[in-house]
Parts: sequence; C-alpha cells; structure tokens
Amino acid sequence: MKRIVLFLLLVIFCQIGHSQTVRGTILDNSDHTKINFASIYINGTSVGTNSDQNGYFELDITKYGSLPLTISALGYYSVTLTDFSREKPIEVYLIPKMFELNEVVVAAKSTAKERKSNLKLFRDQFLGSSYNGQNCVIMNEGDITFKNGTSRDTLKAFASKPILIVNNALGYKITYYLDKFEYYRKSKSFLYKGSAIFNEDLAGEMLQRKYFEKRRKIAYLGSRSHFFSSLWTNSLKSNGFIVRNSVDEIINYEDIVIVRAGFKKYLSYKGNLSIYYLSNSPNSLIELLKTKDPVFFDSSGYFDGSGVKVIGQMAEKRIGDLLPYDYKLK
Repeated sequence: MKRIVLFLLLVIFCQIGHSQTVRGTILDNSDHTKINFASIYINGTSVGTNSDQNGYFELDITKYGSLPLTISALGYYSVTLTDFSREKPIEVYLIPKMFELNEVVVAAKSTAKERKSNLKLFRDQFLGSSYNGQNCVIMNEGDITFKNGTSRDTLKAFASKPILIVNNALGYKITYYLDKFEYYRKSKSFLYKGSAIFNEDLAGEMLQRKYFEKRRKIAYLGSRSHFFSSLWTNSLKSNGFIVRNSVDEIINYEDIVIVRAGFKKYLSYKGNLSIYYLSNSPNSLIELLKTKDPVFFDSSGYFDGSGVKVIGQMAEKRIGDLLPYDYKLK
C-alpha cells in the first residue's frame, strides 16, 4: 500500500514539475493603463484566455510550451512573444492602432458596389479559392473596411474587431486577429499578417465527422505544417517530400536542421529550397530570409513565418485551409 501511495505522489510531483503556466498583465504602451478583455493565446490552437478587469491573466501552456505566446486586443496591434518567463509574472505592452483608425474613417466612404467588389477580392485572397476556402463564412463582414492606395493599385483591409470565421468544410470556428492585409492588383500578389485561435470543433454525428476528417486530411497533406512536422521527425521521404537546392542536389535533414538546447530545432540554409511533394517537379519554394536565419520550427508543424518566404502550392493554402496545430493525421 505504501508503495502505491509513494508512486501516486511521485506521478503528481512529476506532473506539477512539467506543467507550465504563464502569468502577467497587459498594458497600453502609450499611457500604461491596464487592458481588460485582451486575448492571450497560442496562435493556431484552442489554448487561450482573456485578461481580467485589471489586465491580469494566467494561461496553462504545458501542451505548447515551446511555441510563442500571442496577445491581441481590440484597437491594438498584436504582439507575439518568443522569449518570456514561465516563473515570474510578465508585463506586455500593446501599441494602439491610431494611424489605422484614421484610415478606416476615410475608407468608409466607398460606394456599395465598390465595397461588394472589395469584399469578394478579400474573401478570395484571405480565405483562399480552394474548396475549403470557398466554404468559409465570415460572420462579421461589417467590421471589415477597405481603402485603396493613391494609385488604386493597392487595396488595404482593416478589421475593427476580430474576424469570426465558420469553416463549413473543415468544421471549425476561428477567431482571426488581422493586423495587416494588402493586395496589389498589378502583380496580383498580396500579403497579410495576423493570428488565429480555434474556438470550436463543429464535428458532431459520425457521418459529419467522417466528412470533416476527409477534408482535413486533404488540407493537411502537402501543407506547410505537414512539411515542418515531417522535417522535425526526420521523416520527409516517408511522408512524400523531397528537398533539393538550386543546383538540383537532394538536401538531407542534417544539411538544413540545427538542434539547440537539447531539443529545439531550427531550419538553416544559405539559399532557396525546392520542395517536391508526391511529384517529379517542385511544388513549392522556401526562401530563408537572411535577417532571420536560423528559423525555429516545432514538431506540431509550427514555424516562424517571419523568417521564411513560401512560394507555390504550400503558399496557396490560405485561412480556409488552416488547421489547428494539434491536428493529427489519422
């Protein structure tokens, strides 16, 4: 009996020792006032909480202890922390979107016809033109405002509130904090910046679950998350990926992965990487930005997007094909 009690106590202590809870206060960068109802979360997951009336929060991040922490609030730019204390309370300062709010006032004068056209363009580029993207519904489109650049080549989108998305193809409800969206008509290119938290899994009945799982599998295979999780486990080849450099030489795990602090892994390479997925020709291209080498990535498929530029098939998967980092291929 004593042995059983000692064993149970040992298990409890081990669980406590491995648990990670981050605590802190969210403040306005301009006047240091405390911000209530700010969202504190791990981007791309359902792990999150809100600050209280005193700007204080506590969040258990045990499941994603190695991933960055994101903080968002209405009227402020989001902040992502990659290096923060798990032992001592932290203070996070958010910058108000003062300039953006001024632009929104001007943009509100657009005609109904112009707004309808801008909304369609925004949906296609932001959600994506895939089956999954086209089956997404933005529940609060009225909170999205557009502004054309002086040359009318650039379209900017602003969201006065988090964008609420129902993905009827993958079966998720998502809250997306949009920090930046710009579309360039001449080059037909765009850029966006923001973060997402998964609020609800809509899978219910068995038939519905099977449908969602089929769609999720299609979205995952060949995606950026699939590539980086395969790279983390050194299983690119078995998962259908081949990586080559600019002179068509095969690149192996040891050529591009650096391991630090015992378990943290980073992508590092001088040059571009061509990604082949179930194909004899490259599907995608990964360019490592010189200012952010090496690039941290995790077993969940997360990677530091500020350090790489992805072009091709993997980049074509937009918010409509987004899956939470805890998704596992069945």
